[in-house]
Amino acid sequence: MANHTTSLPLYERVARKNSIARAIELGILSLLLSLLVYRVLSFKDHGLSWVLAFLCESWFAFVWILTVNTKWNQVEYKTYPQRLLQLKPELPPVDMFVTTADPILEPPILTVNTVLSLLAVDYPADKLACYVSDDGGSPLTFYSLVEASKFANLWVPFCKKYSIQVRAPFRYFSGESVSSQDTSLQFQQEWKMMKDEYEQLSQKIEDAAKRSTPCELTGDFAGFLNIQRGNHASIVKVIWENKEGNENGVPHLVYISREKRPKHPHHFKAGAMNVLTRVSGVMTNAPFMLNVDCDMFVNNPQSFQHAMCLLLGMKNEKDCAFVQYPQYFYDGLKDDPFGNQLLVLHEYLGHGIVGIQGPFYGGTGCFHKRKVIYGLSPDDEESNGKLSDQNLQKYFGCSSKFTKSAAEVLSRLETSRGPHDLLSSVEAASQVAACGYEYGTAWGKEMGWIYGSTTEDVLTGLTIHGRGWKSTLCTPTPRAFLGCAPSGGPATMTQQKRWATGLLEILFTRKSPLILALKGKLQFRQCLAYLWILLWGLRSVPELCYATLPAYCIITGSRFLPKVGEPSLLIPVALFITYNLYTLSEYLRTGLSVRAWWNNQRIWRITAMTAWLFGAFSVVLKLIGLSEMVFEVTQKEKSSINGSDDDNANAGSFTFNESPIFIPATFVLLANLTALVIGIIGFRPVAHGSDGLGIGEVIFSSCVVLCLWAFLKGLFSKGKYGIPLSTIYKSGALALLFVHLSRWISLG
Repeated sequence: MANHTTSLPLYERVARKNSIARAIELGILSLLLSLLVYRVLSFKDHGLSWVLAFLCESWFAFVWILTVNTKWNQVEYKTYPQRLLQLKPELPPVDMFVTTADPILEPPILTVNTVLSLLAVDYPADKLACYVSDDGGSPLTFYSLVEASKFANLWVPFCKKYSIQVRAPFRYFSGESVSSQDTSLQFQQEWKMMKDEYEQLSQKIEDAAKRSTPCELTGDFAGFLNIQRGNHASIVKVIWENKEGNENGVPHLVYISREKRPKHPHHFKAGAMNVLTRVSGVMTNAPFMLNVDCDMFVNNPQSFQHAMCLLLGMKNEKDCAFVQYPQYFYDGLKDDPFGNQLLVLHEYLGHGIVGIQGPFYGGTGCFHKRKVIYGLSPDDEESNGKLSDQNLQKYFGCSSKFTKSAAEVLSRLETSRGPHDLLSSVEAASQVAACGYEYGTAWGKEMGWIYGSTTEDVLTGLTIHGRGWKSTLCTPTPRAFLGCAPSGGPATMTQQKRWATGLLEILFTRKSPLILALKGKLQFRQCLAYLWILLWGLRSVPELCYATLPAYCIITGSRFLPKVGEPSLLIPVALFITYNLYTLSEYLRTGLSVRAWWNNQRIWRITAMTAWLFGAFSVVLKLIGLSEMVFEVTQKEKSSINGSDDDNANAGSFTFNESPIFIPATFVLLANLTALVIGIIGFRPVAHGSDGLGIGEVIFSSCVVLCLWAFLKGLFSKGKYGIPLSTIYKSGALALLFVHLSRWISLG
């Protein structure tokens, strides 16, 4: 019976039936192409507005082709971890990576909860090791982890004894007071004790954060004495070691703050990930690696088994270089007012990419094969000469201990799975964490996390796909990992700007999907899928132009839409209705509301005109040598212990600050409001060939104002919910300039 069980497949690949959706998407594309043909045939009868509309709509048609290509073959994987449990003695080791960079923007209590959830997963503890990278070099973060390791010796056994589902304490204790699975007196007593212990841990960390130093900087803390952020030696500390190799104990826990010096590039998160890879290589050298952000806790304790079903179950090894879990968030506000839950994107585009060459690497919640990160291609049966000492040092660096561990991985030799003596490896770990270790090696170029973009995750995944590997998406129930989404306007825009900047950067590197499709092994359709996301920044220009086009037409008395009564008007009307009804149906099928659909539609417009525009501008400045890229850490906040923010009257209200990122959208709003006023009172010039006020243009302009409703409210609100006066003045000046230029062009 056992043999029969282990012979069953560990996963099932299921192709979704989406024939109706394909037909509608092709119908939308045909309407877009019909509109473009109509524009071309009517050029001689119209002016500048017609040309601008044609250029913008050509871009929209191109983006829609990329979208249809990405969603065409939707695939999902069903995994069967209960079958994997029959192979428990053979489960491979996994090294777990957690990255944090700033104890202010990323509170240590979030990192602690993520680490505790990882230490408590349903996986043999003797095959796990957790490495925490602290790019802030903060004694507070180290202190918090030391205290968390003490709590872990209580928390991990408690979770496994009672099969606790949610193993991040702050989430577990914010739910029902007592688990419905066990109401015994013993459980209630242990639950109360565990909650008291966690509250004491939280209080210790909170009190430490209020002090200039969390504790006396002696003993293990001596390395933090007089430490300067961005200028310090590497710090590697073994916080907890599972010396006995107890599979029911607490896994290894190691703290790392890599060396940083002012004149040495540190390559942001990609550099931190490469240090984690090397340090873990000299300490435990597990064949698989999981990386998560500091706020992304384990929500499904069996997520490791689900990933192993795909990593170990694939008949063809090249079909699974990494397993990516979708990035979901906890305590999302009702109807997704900031459009950052991305549920529909995961549901359709995410599963569509799976049907090509596999999902993008998302930077968190991803299981990697170490040998793939080391640059191995699927066609390399062996390491093709890389295993000589000279080649190893040139490729991996000068650490003999690390090159030996890398040779074991590349040669597919079994690495040591017995108890590890981590303390004896601290010196070697500090060596590979030095800032000058990578000079003259392939790190960040041909192996490891690839440098050259602030979205190092997508660039690294693209490089892996370019070698011919495929990837898989795992979507178990309940969701494997949950994180906190940015709240408010500034945090959301900062994140979106960083994404747009980094993604567009990739297009101008040697790892561009266009180059990898021609010279590498990136499939053509996967190349188009990558272009869909890499071009986010460039979308800002046609979006901004199209949003101001109706205002220009009203002011000048010109048109960019057919007249009412003309048969050709049916084309844009049918396109508008079909597209919006189709996208609405996607939200409804995903279980979301009409309000959520509308919120996402307007936020995507706002994001394109603000964050993506500034992201594209940043890349242009970098390309012409006027600025360097800066990695902006997104503010992360732990939800309140009582639950959601929905009780707050202002939950979901858009917030603003003094950043110039809000100027473009405010300008578009003021330009359209001005145009509508001019149209209503009739105060506009009579241009040559003017057809008078167009109803279509007025409706379109009104739709733009509705999309920018949050900014309209911001004009009359105060505090963080109001647009700063400096932004209003600058936007107003731009709007007045736009009106005068439009009138000058029309009169000319």
